[in-house]
Amino acid sequence: MKFVVNRCYGGFGLSVKARKLLRKKGVDMDDYELDRTSNELIEVVEELGKEANGLCTKLAIIDVPENAINPYVEEYDGMETIREGRSW
Repeated sequence: MKFVVNRCYGGFGLSVKARKLLRKKGVDMDDYELDRTSNELIEVVEELGKEANGLCTKLAIIDVPENAINPYVEEYDGMETIREGRSW
């Protein structure tokens, strides 16, 4: 299972270019509404790389093992990690 997270302080955000590409793929949501495991979001971040980053954002794709139990995004001052009892 893959998650898109922000790996720096400042908060999750997408660039205008990334937002436009997501809309072309049929996804039109605010940053806080996005499903971080969405195939469309993952494709956009993989395709654009650093160009997908919004202001004060460093997006990364984290590959979480399939046997993880209820993984979720945890945020501290904008820096995000995936938790389920373990961190990646």
